[in-house]
Amino acid sequence: MEGEDAPLLRNPEEGEEGEGEEGEGDEEEEEMAAGGGQTIINVVPGGEGSENFKKCDQVAFYRRQTQGPTLQHHLLLLDTVELTHEGARFEVLETTKQVRLLLCVSACESGVVRIVLDELRPVKPRYRVPDVLTGEPQCEQLRVLERSADSLSLTWGAGLHRVRAWHSPLRLEVQSGDHVLATFNAAGRLWLEAMQEPPSDCHSSETPEDDSGSWKETFRQFTDLKANGPSSIGADLRLHGYSHAYGLPEHADGLLLEDTRAGEPYRLYNLDVFAYAVHSRRGLYGSVPLLVAHGPRGTLGVFWMNASESYVHLTYSRSDQRSEPSPPAESGRAPPHTDVHWLSESGVVDCMLLLGPSPRQLFSQYAQLTGFPALPPLFALGYHQSRWNYEDEADARAVDAGFDRHRLPYDVLWLDIEHTRGKRYFTWDPARFPDPPGLQRHLEERGRKLVVISDPHIKVDPDWSIYRDAKGGGHFVKDRNGEDYRGSCWPGECCYLDYSRPATRAWYSRLFALDKYTGSTPSLFVWNDMNEPSVFGGPEQTMPKDAVHAGKWEHRELHNLYGFYQHKATVEGLLSRSGGLERPFVLSRSFFAGSQRLGAVWTGDNVASWEYLQISIPMLLSLSVAGLPFCGADVGGFDQDPEPELLVRWYQAGALQPFFRGHSSKWTRRREPWLFGDEVTAAVRRAVQQRYSLLPCWYTVFHQAHTAGLPPLRPLWVEFPKEPTTFAVDNEYMIGEALLACPVTEPGAKEVKVLLPGSSEIWYDVHSAKAYRGGQTLRLPVSLDTVPVFQRGGTAVARTTGCGSCTAEYQQLPLSLTLALNSEGGAGGELYLDDGHSFLHRDAKAFRLRRFSLASGRLSCRGGEEGEDGEYDCDHLIQTLVILGMKSRVGSVTVHVPGREDVAAAFLFEEPLQTVTVQELSLKVATDWDVQIGEQLSQLSRSAPPVRR
Repeated sequence: MEGEDAPLLRNPEEGEEGEGEEGEGDEEEEEMAAGGGQTIINVVPGGEGSENFKKCDQVAFYRRQTQGPTLQHHLLLLDTVELTHEGARFEVLETTKQVRLLLCVSACESGVVRIVLDELRPVKPRYRVPDVLTGEPQCEQLRVLERSADSLSLTWGAGLHRVRAWHSPLRLEVQSGDHVLATFNAAGRLWLEAMQEPPSDCHSSETPEDDSGSWKETFRQFTDLKANGPSSIGADLRLHGYSHAYGLPEHADGLLLEDTRAGEPYRLYNLDVFAYAVHSRRGLYGSVPLLVAHGPRGTLGVFWMNASESYVHLTYSRSDQRSEPSPPAESGRAPPHTDVHWLSESGVVDCMLLLGPSPRQLFSQYAQLTGFPALPPLFALGYHQSRWNYEDEADARAVDAGFDRHRLPYDVLWLDIEHTRGKRYFTWDPARFPDPPGLQRHLEERGRKLVVISDPHIKVDPDWSIYRDAKGGGHFVKDRNGEDYRGSCWPGECCYLDYSRPATRAWYSRLFALDKYTGSTPSLFVWNDMNEPSVFGGPEQTMPKDAVHAGKWEHRELHNLYGFYQHKATVEGLLSRSGGLERPFVLSRSFFAGSQRLGAVWTGDNVASWEYLQISIPMLLSLSVAGLPFCGADVGGFDQDPEPELLVRWYQAGALQPFFRGHSSKWTRRREPWLFGDEVTAAVRRAVQQRYSLLPCWYTVFHQAHTAGLPPLRPLWVEFPKEPTTFAVDNEYMIGEALLACPVTEPGAKEVKVLLPGSSEIWYDVHSAKAYRGGQTLRLPVSLDTVPVFQRGGTAVARTTGCGSCTAEYQQLPLSLTLALNSEGGAGGELYLDDGHSFLHRDAKAFRLRRFSLASGRLSCRGGEEGEDGEYDCDHLIQTLVILGMKSRVGSVTVHVPGREDVAAAFLFEEPLQTVTVQELSLKVATDWDVQIGEQLSQLSRSAPPVRR
């Protein structure tokens, strides 16, 4: 440990200083549980562990649907069909209780089939999820293709796809050509409990609970009174030809979803689960009800748009879905299939089938429904340094100076709850942070930003203006008796803002105005935490389901939307603050479908152990597949103290993931990267500098996410969709289409196994430039300094050259371009540039999208595909070219810029590695140019200057 920094270390047993002017002590209890050889300190009061959270058999609506006594039986009344501009409408008869339902089937122009089922004449309207779709999808006109006594076939457009509707039992087959892709209600599990008028005594707390839990349900000491009675829904689908399924975040589990017939289903219910168990299907902080099925013949998605508590059962037709079977013609067996059973507590059946058939098409279809990911400001792709909590301004400035002193680039410093006055958000502790604008200016002068936390709970304090205004404006969630709901969180007794109410979101957004948020500046950004919402001591540590939101909707209807709505209101606040000119940055712990439009998410309160590092990779891949590309995990682990090797490996992994933040609990020892000795500091520095050198690559893949829905972090099967060997891999991944990363996640590793897919591919080790053929599993030696990263043959990757202290400085540095040749001797790729912070790329085409293409020894730089290039006037220069896999000796390199004389460039050809390096160039990225690589027929010239590595 370097002596000059040692005073920054604190012993967690010493505790923290008291609270602000009221002298409040910290509310949190310290509940101990053994784990990993260290003590886990539970920072959530009353969070005793897994018994705090329900299993599926403790949930009444789940029992009703899965334990009988009988399934519901539905008839599709074909003679009631009505074709409209929105699709086809049918009446459905549920035969047990003679309830009439309305089924709507529509085909969206983007390649989506939507199935909606509701009561035909409900006692009261059922909840339909608002604000998640970016608008009502444009529908194709359906037409009748075939009709019989038992079925009706509909098609649209060019007739490639069809929906065949069957009378008894009701089922819908979605077909592509001669293939059935999916069958809705294949197993007859369709379920919709019709609304009822409540019995006179059903809402008394004294009324005993009936076995079905229809009107009253208890869990531990909590009673849930159901104003609308039983209203659950469910449906099953068979996905034909698929034996691999992904998505359904958030769970601390593998990328490939498991068969659930022998255990718990996947739960989608947003909860504050501190130090969550790994390899579990229990719900965590966010939910995206999108399942993606993939097989050699294509990709199919199922989006179940429901925000109430939901469960998903998954059954594969073969027990071992991890290895793709032989084709049916060879094996004599039927094609595989996957059965998916969705169950939700309330709402309507609103199920969308995304027809793909490629992964890229599916990502685009989902983005067209729920929104394309926001393009983050460039600084947000740098490294973020956080802790619960930096003590005061002096501490924050010392940490900032430490990064400069140790030549560690970073962009954002974070402040947790202790920066406030008594956990009152939008305030500052006057003793600890007497000059917040001064601190922000200090960071801004260095090109850096400050992020502060803003949770959804508001301290009950009649002397605090924000509490008074919220209460007077009717902005709080109500309890079942119509009073402001009160729960407990960090400030003690709290009320919770009702973000589902547009007026409340507008009011909350105005709190971020510079003239209202005292101490804020334009360089202050926001972190939404505890927004599941977390309620200490509440049922499952969250808000009771019978709390009431605007429109008299119970919390059960929209629970999984709560964090999404706070995230939305915060983003709108920062947009308003800048007059719509600057891109906001807001991190949220809770999320839902559509959250990708708003900003970043992370995997919550993890633990400093190797198993949490390992599980973070499939967790982030699951988020990426489900449309949330700007995601990360707390580097080093939030709770417990990482050993130095683990810390280094986590920095190396985090540097190769979208959201890169180090964060830790105040109960842990300080862990700024320079506190572990020179060797650790140097290893962390290399990892962080690698991240910053790849900023042009990261920014380009985020542009692809923003415009095409393609996730920056991609499972191998996304890039190699026909290779079954990739379908279950979740310890390595692609960054865009060019880079393959395999972070080291085992202690004491001396070598790692890396699958290099594609038998026709060439892969180049980015550290050694050594080439490897694809279609093999490589055993690669590693040291603490290295993490395996390979560049795919046929691609181009831009990097910054030199060093800086933050993204603002890296933007000024020249670029190098590495072209990795494929087996045909070609390579290509894109580079996206804009100002990194405004919306001028959108509003004034102030961007550059440049395409590099190398073929037949000629490298060209041109505008993007179809001539799509903006008008951003930038001075970015390509200073160095590196070409990997050049088999012929190079005799000359000639640079051609239109309007200028051709210039011969100095180069170095390293024959053993077949690498050409051209340095001391000055090629403007925004200008068209060409570089001709000429073969040498005589002795290789060695007059070129040596390449610096």
